[in-house]
Parts: sequence; structure tokens; C-alpha cells
Amino acid sequence: MKNFKTINLDKIGITASTACAIHCAALPFFLTLLPLWGLEFLATPFLEMSMILLSLILGVWSLSKSYRQIHRNPYPIITLACGFMFILIGHLSEIDLIEPILIPIGGFTIAGAHFLNLKLSRSCKHHH
Repeated sequence: MKNFKTINLDKIGITASTACAIHCAALPFFLTLLPLWGLEFLATPFLEMSMILLSLILGVWSLSKSYRQIHRNPYPIITLACGFMFILIGHLSEIDLIEPILIPIGGFTIAGAHFLNLKLSRSCKHHH
């Protein structure tokens, strides 16, 4: 049985970011069908902001902890920042065509940052 200390935040971050990216990519295609299925809550700004906030908290917590204690490599944090930049630009852009492209790219970039962090953490032989 795993205890809470062995829970890997990067795996949770990969899952949350990928779910967010898939949600944002698929939402425009299913927007008209959601009310028929009783799933209109999936199209609310509250759910979208909650997913982004969860990804942000997990990302900053996990990557900064690994950076300080394990690998000292800034690339996962830089990748995480780029992912959130894609999401921010997608939300703030006034061009409707850009949002459904940039936001999923941002989500997958954030998942990639967690994946990179996980690989770096596993390859490091000692803690600093």
C-alpha cells in the first residue's frame, strides 16, 4: 500500500494537464451536444478556471520542489511557464480561431513539463 509521501505529483500533474488539454480541444466540437447529454457543466468557465488553477498549483509545487531538492535543471519550469503563456494568450486573444488551438497546446506543454521533470528526477542519483 502506498502512503501519501510516495504519491508522485508529476503523474498527477500530467493527468490533470492532459485532461485540461483534451477538455479544451474537444469542447468546441461537443458544445452543442452537451445539453442533450446533461453535461452542460463541462462548458462552464468555473470548470475551466478550476482545471487551470489545479494545473498551476500542481506544476509550481512539484517542479519547484524537484528543482530545489533534486535536479537543479530549469527546463521543466521554463516549459511550464511556456504552457501557461499559451493558455493565457489563448484566453486573452480576441481572435476566436486561436483559442481552441493555443489552450490545448498549453495543456499538453504543461504535461510535457511534468514528464520532463519526472525523467530528470528519476535520472538524478542524489538529492542536493
